[in-house]
Amino acid sequence: MATEILMPALSPTMEEGTLAKWLVKEGDTVSAGDIMAEIETDKATMEFEAVDEGIVGKILIAAGTAGVKVNTPIAILVEEGEDASTAAPAAAAPAAVSAPVAAAASPAPAAPKADGQRVFASPLARRIAAEKGLDLATVKGSGPHGRIVKADVEGVSAAPKAAAQAAPAPAAAAPPAAPAVSASTIAKLYEGRSYTEVTLDGMRKTIAARLTEAKQTIPHFYLRREVRLDALMAFRGDLNRKLESRGVKLSVNDFIIKACALALQAVPDANAVWAGDRVLKMKASDVAVAVAIEGGLFTPVLQDAEGKSLSKLSSEMKDLAKRARDRKLTPHEYQGGSFAISNLGMFGIENFDAVINPPHGAILAVGAGVKKPIVNAAGEIEVATMMSMTLSVDHRVIDGALGAQLLSAIVENLENPVAMLA
Repeated sequence: MATEILMPALSPTMEEGTLAKWLVKEGDTVSAGDIMAEIETDKATMEFEAVDEGIVGKILIAAGTAGVKVNTPIAILVEEGEDASTAAPAAAAPAAVSAPVAAAASPAPAAPKADGQRVFASPLARRIAAEKGLDLATVKGSGPHGRIVKADVEGVSAAPKAAAQAAPAPAAAAPPAAPAVSASTIAKLYEGRSYTEVTLDGMRKTIAARLTEAKQTIPHFYLRREVRLDALMAFRGDLNRKLESRGVKLSVNDFIIKACALALQAVPDANAVWAGDRVLKMKASDVAVAVAIEGGLFTPVLQDAEGKSLSKLSSEMKDLAKRARDRKLTPHEYQGGSFAISNLGMFGIENFDAVINPPHGAILAVGAGVKKPIVNAAGEIEVATMMSMTLSVDHRVIDGALGAQLLSAIVENLENPVAMLA
């Protein structure tokens, strides 16, 4: 039976990708787990594994093709002696919807869910399951990364279906959204002026979509504090001198990550994310840190940051930042977390407001340390290094007083850095 190989969703947010490179050619024999292609997502270039064995009968999407939608047929896998042309018409003419494609509205063969998570299955396994009326959410996969393959569904029988439930009443139609201004309309405003048109890549499209969603749907509010850095700077200098023989050099950002991780443990109700109709309170402090790269940014996540030493956090952050700039991070390394840090202090920015990265409950915007005159506890004027911080908070998750407690805990940790090692 000829099997269509579909453009995979290599991350939960992926809607389309670029088929960067084929690593097989027509006529090659592949087995489950073999690398077939390299696919560029909105964030990284990833390898695509075969989930069934067979012969590459036909390649439908050429290498270098951009904007390939998820679930678009990209190749046909056939068995020995089988003709790939038997499946080619459906792939070549997607407008002609065949019976199996029309059945995609059914939860089992299309994109089944189990406990809210997507169930991954090969196209052939989905087709067999559809013919049997089998719910793939009940099948355990034996393929790569738990993917359901042909062998998993061949010997399984469908469970009796429950009585059909009454169809829910149609939801009230949403008010029409304001039409977006077209590119041609904008271009007319600049007729006669010289400019260079930059085509958006996948990363920039994703950033635009997610930040628009964030500002439109998340009720942001902002809390601002200044933190005195003199004790931290002295402590950091002393530690770095002692760690020099080990090749370790701690940055101020390493201390900020640790301070935030410990603060989330001290104020556990603030260590939470918005999950649509509920709030998820996290146990560990998984802290995301914004890393600027050419054309966009990543927010790699440092998991269990509260239990890691400053030197461990420093080495992990350096590794994640390097691989982020090389676009070598895998999705699990930049997805998740409950809290984020965005530090523009190294660019001389004294203060700013960061946009929350959903589903996070908050993000800390960190500015530069600046020497300022202050009034000390004795009422005397002295010079101190002060750093401005702004906590952007999702009001659905964290109320004002709770956000203030979290920011206060962060400040306390930074102004008493020795205590973070206790």
